[in-house]
Amino acid sequence: MTDLETAAHPEHLRRIAIEPLSRVEGHGKVTLLLDADNRVRQARLHIVEFRGFEKFIEGRPYWEVPVMVQRLCGICPVSHHLAAAKAMDQIIGARLTPTAEKIRRLMHYGQILQSHALHFFYLAAPDLLFGFDAAPDQRNVAVLAGTHRDLVRQGVLLRKFGQEVIRITAGKRIHGTGAIPGGVNKAITSAERDWLRADIATVIATCDEAVARMARLFEQQLDTYAHFAECKAPALCLVRNEGTLDFYDGGLRARRADGTPLFDNAAADRYWELIGEDVKSWSYMKFPFLKCLGDADSGWYRVGPLARLTLCDRVPTPRAERERQQFLAFAGGAAARATLGTHWARMIEMLHAAEVIGMLLDDPELLGRDLVASGGQRAERGVGVIEAPRGTLIHHYRVDENDRVIRANLIVSTTHNNQAMNAAIRSVAQRDFDGREISEGLLNHIEVALRCFDPCLSCATHAVGRMPLIVEARGADGRLIARRVRDDAPMSKQP
Repeated sequence: MTDLETAAHPEHLRRIAIEPLSRVEGHGKVTLLLDADNRVRQARLHIVEFRGFEKFIEGRPYWEVPVMVQRLCGICPVSHHLAAAKAMDQIIGARLTPTAEKIRRLMHYGQILQSHALHFFYLAAPDLLFGFDAAPDQRNVAVLAGTHRDLVRQGVLLRKFGQEVIRITAGKRIHGTGAIPGGVNKAITSAERDWLRADIATVIATCDEAVARMARLFEQQLDTYAHFAECKAPALCLVRNEGTLDFYDGGLRARRADGTPLFDNAAADRYWELIGEDVKSWSYMKFPFLKCLGDADSGWYRVGPLARLTLCDRVPTPRAERERQQFLAFAGGAAARATLGTHWARMIEMLHAAEVIGMLLDDPELLGRDLVASGGQRAERGVGVIEAPRGTLIHHYRVDENDRVIRANLIVSTTHNNQAMNAAIRSVAQRDFDGREISEGLLNHIEVALRCFDPCLSCATHAVGRMPLIVEARGADGRLIARRVRDDAPMSKQP
């Protein structure tokens, strides 16, 4: 059966659903379609919740938007807060003062630090340290706290420090109000600066240790890690003019998987000339694509830590750049080509964020009092683009003569990675699923592939405690062939 036949006649295929996904931010499900020979013909990630932020902020005054849109997410609200604020800077024609930009950067790099720490130490570490096939009652952060107490303490330290940076710059650890159109509304005192300075050396050393730990894991598991969830795709990120990595500002750079340039230093505030958007009936998440490569099926790409470290020419802090070079050279580039290499890249970025925070804390302009720039020529459109923890984040707004938002378009990092995540789970399913036994290992292998991207599936939806997981396999006639309930009795089979 061809792919076209698969799409036209899905009733001829057996369907397996994995719902909900665990240890990711938000809720989603995965479906697999198998043909009569038990081959995986289709693997899809479904986003099953609709948020509607792009519609319900219409009609609101533009100055409310940076505070409103951060409610998209309880994990990375700073990213949405700053992207929207950057867009509103364009609306009022403001050029930030040096102090305002440095306070925003400090806020942003604090966000990168705490978010990367959350993902590695809380969500990914159980898989990496206990193994993908470990029993589910052993493969979790609660057990990790007992077996790797120092590691868990490191994660708590890094998250706490990053959140304190956010509190000092934004007013609150979550959903602060520090960034406003044209600048910031909160100065940093010398006492606050010195309080953060007291811990920064320890934070940098802890990040160094996390990078080394991830490197050792790759050395020990190279054969497994190098080819797991293989997903070759073009990549996109922001870089400065000289090709330097920058999370807060820059132009868009994209290259094919083989390194062939597609565009470089392209104006981020005219992203629509480069990036198209499509929709599918089976997901609320959009499907962006690079127009120079075709449509959503041929022009998909990836963003995030692995894209950034392989696309940039240099990281502008010494420790992180040294680690990046070692990462790129490891095993002839095997880690840099691997989907699981994203975890290693994420730790290098966490180290970079800590170094940048240290540099900003030593900058005398950080303590300035010139916080808001006067407006210039008013614009009807504003686009804010930053590198969020999970990848490139785009906020695009149009504002009318009455200061009301009349149009909004958001492309969040996980949306950019939509097709790449689908490709990764398809790779795992085709390699590890025999079409018959729905094992706990298979379920987790698929989720491990998704967790490489650290997806934020619905941006602000979280669950506490054990999440139920039911997987069913049915024949083309609808009869139940196999069923598995996570943490329940062994799979039952019916004729």
